[in-house]
Amino acid sequence: MSLSTSGFDLSATGGYVHDWALVDVETSGLIARRDRVLAVAVVTVGRDGERTGEFSTLLNPGCDPGPVDVHGLTSERLRGAPTFDQVAGKIAEMLQGRVFVAHNAQFDYDFLAHEFARARMWLPVSQRLCTLALSRQVDPPTDDMKLGTLAAHYGVPQQRAHDALDDTRVLAGILRASLRDAARLGMPLPLVPCPPRQDPAFMPQPPKTPCAYSNPGRVVPGGPLRQGMKIAITGPTAVSRAELVVRGVSAGLNMMRSVSGHTSALVSNEPASASAKARRAVAEGVPVIDERTFLRLLADVRPGTPHEGAAAAAAPAPEAPSLPAPPPDAPVPAPRRPARPAATPGKPLAGRRVLVLGGTHAVAVAARTRVVDLGGSAAVNLSASVTDVLLLPGGEEDRRMRRITALELPVRDQRWLAAPAITAPAPSAPRSHEPQVLPRGGVIDLPVRTGALAAEWHVTATWAPQAGCEIDVVAFLLDEEEQVTCDEDFVFYGAPESPAGTVRLLTGGPAEQSIAIDLGSLPPATRKIVVAAAIDGTATFGDVGAIQIGAAPGSSGAPLARATLDAATTERTMLLAEVYRRGPLWRLRAVGQGYDHGLDTLARGYGVDITD
Repeated sequence: MSLSTSGFDLSATGGYVHDWALVDVETSGLIARRDRVLAVAVVTVGRDGERTGEFSTLLNPGCDPGPVDVHGLTSERLRGAPTFDQVAGKIAEMLQGRVFVAHNAQFDYDFLAHEFARARMWLPVSQRLCTLALSRQVDPPTDDMKLGTLAAHYGVPQQRAHDALDDTRVLAGILRASLRDAARLGMPLPLVPCPPRQDPAFMPQPPKTPCAYSNPGRVVPGGPLRQGMKIAITGPTAVSRAELVVRGVSAGLNMMRSVSGHTSALVSNEPASASAKARRAVAEGVPVIDERTFLRLLADVRPGTPHEGAAAAAAPAPEAPSLPAPPPDAPVPAPRRPARPAATPGKPLAGRRVLVLGGTHAVAVAARTRVVDLGGSAAVNLSASVTDVLLLPGGEEDRRMRRITALELPVRDQRWLAAPAITAPAPSAPRSHEPQVLPRGGVIDLPVRTGALAAEWHVTATWAPQAGCEIDVVAFLLDEEEQVTCDEDFVFYGAPESPAGTVRLLTGGPAEQSIAIDLGSLPPATRKIVVAAAIDGTATFGDVGAIQIGAAPGSSGAPLARATLDAATTERTMLLAEVYRRGPLWRLRAVGQGYDHGLDTLARGYGVDITD
């Protein structure tokens, strides 16, 4: 097996030359902190593209193997296999000094990080490359980004799906083809730095029990407590704070770590306390009761109103047809552009992806808005799906113009948007569908299907690579009052997973981050998930330019919808999207609302306790 081909010489592209470790794991479930690795395969590839090593083994996890119908690894097959700690040294040797490569790399990386932590060892990985994220950037004309679909598209033979070693060999072929396409498009590789993960401190905390009742409001002087009331505690107490919290939760109260305008009462034995919670309570007019009163009221907490039930599952959508696998010796085809639906009245750019280069910020925003109004999709990066380039003043100096010329893409000027003339050839590789283009404020229903991973949706944000700043995507899990029920309902780079694992932050590269949301497992108290982004430093979203969001079922599903958000100027935080309940359905709204303040202020507004 080799990554070198006559059509793409790795040694000729310095930015793409690395020592690689291609990895695949089969697992007993989907949550790395809970589930275990059942099989692992590692294939190493040198800087010349030639294979240098190969290792694979089944593992005895010491637990139920989980979905046998998916991976085929029964307890009988795993009996007698080594435990992870017995092979960790060999795996570490193969990973050391190489770029970790996997399809949905954060999944494999997190599972191995947890296994190494259990074995009290260090996962020796300093950076990783996700071929799924790379494929999303390249955007080949496939119905989805699954390993098997990409293998069929690129002519890579696949013999046994969900077999760790065969999947790793298939991954090598996909990496080769994807690197070739990335080089043709001149895009930087989405390499992700990986800080040490051997410290058990990175393990998520045990989940807080969600409150089952809606907040009935504030405590009335002389009145009772009611289930669902939000109660915070500050200062010293005679009974330990942990016991007070347990008693409150047992009585049906929502015990909070912070104070907001929605707090029902603050428990404090020091009314004149200068604590942050006490100051906020005074500012918001929140009632303050002492510990003795709180304990007395706990003896007679009145019934509350339960949250509405979880959303009912919608009817399953039909499966997209799979592409037939080409013969093993078939040549790797060149990237092909997606199907271009026929122009419709008033929407002449339907099915087209337009990359806007140059222009002032205001002019570029107006151009992208016009593209969407005409039925097109505004791209933020050069990819294989771009059909047209709109050149505004100054755009000819963009470094991508050399690639655009080599690809023979149509280059338009500003006059084209006034009356776009389209002469599209017949599509050579039609997709079963194209993503729906959402304008700012646009809304779409998210179908909740049945089956594994069917209820998980990924909201992915991408932007042009930045040299002078870093962008962080975050999520807030909000109740009916648009407040978090606990601080752990704030998902960010420092806490990339909600306590129950229902919302997770995934990093695909320096210019791509996703929020994965398991709609089927969210507690009824969660009414909305807000996906936002923040810039670290002095840069603004006006400097960054357009941000594209996409919503897709699962990590490798085809996007159901896309939106390009680019109206920001001086803002440092931006609300990208909302996923919210509407009756039995979940909906996604493209927001694009920016603020000049930082992430800490945004988080406090949603009730997160941020230490100054």
